[in-house]
Amino acid sequence: MSESSPRLIATDLDGTIVRSDGTISARTVAALARVERAGAMLVMVTGRPPRWMTEIAAAVDHRGVAICANGAVVYDLHTEAVIRAHEITPDVLAEAVQRLRTISPELRFAVEYPHGFVFETRYGLGRWDATALGGRPVDGEELVSRGGTKLLAFHPDADPDPLVEKAVQAVGDLVTVTHSSGRGLLEMSAQGVTKATALAALCSEHDIPSDEVVAFGDMPNDLPMLTWAGTSYGVANAHPLVLAAVTHTTSRNDDDGVAEIVERLFP
Repeated sequence: MSESSPRLIATDLDGTIVRSDGTISARTVAALARVERAGAMLVMVTGRPPRWMTEIAAAVDHRGVAICANGAVVYDLHTEAVIRAHEITPDVLAEAVQRLRTISPELRFAVEYPHGFVFETRYGLGRWDATALGGRPVDGEELVSRGGTKLLAFHPDADPDPLVEKAVQAVGDLVTVTHSSGRGLLEMSAQGVTKATALAALCSEHDIPSDEVVAFGDMPNDLPMLTWAGTSYGVANAHPLVLAAVTHTTSRNDDDGVAEIVERLFP
């Protein structure tokens, strides 16, 4: 790939193009608009569920496609509709939760669906209002009574990196484990489902090879995508594992690092 002519731009949202104050700058919006105008694809690749994409879709003028829930959901930003979803089956959810409870009794769980989620009553206790975020509290086996796109496990005091290592040992044969928030929040998708698998499938549909993809990210959940893409950028505020894995770095999210590169790629 000539760096001046990628066929697809794939970018994470939070910590990458979304600033610390939760906004996307006018400069970044303008830069992203250049991608589709040039005839290339724009793909937002995020851990967010579809319900958290409404403001993003509006901010980028409904451009592009979104891969949500770390690869489990493909979402059309033009129409704000789910295109497809890969779910963790109820039996796998139940087994994963049972095993993870042996790691720490402090873990509390939630299950995401393409639309909405359910959570244990103590899930965000003292941290956030899960009901206000669109969730429904459940008790007992109802938590795992139907398939979900993402299993979440929150530990209020844990360092996420060692927590992920323990979780992989416990349930790595059942689900794909990662984290993206800097908190003790495990994010689990169906076995083998990552940002990279969803992006690769989308690229295959459009006959776009990986070496014609430029990807941007900041956290461990971005690593599969960043290592799959032919060219990868970590923003300066990225997790150390990301900075060690990418082919290039750019400025911080708060300094419009992605826009800086996209402007150069699509002058």
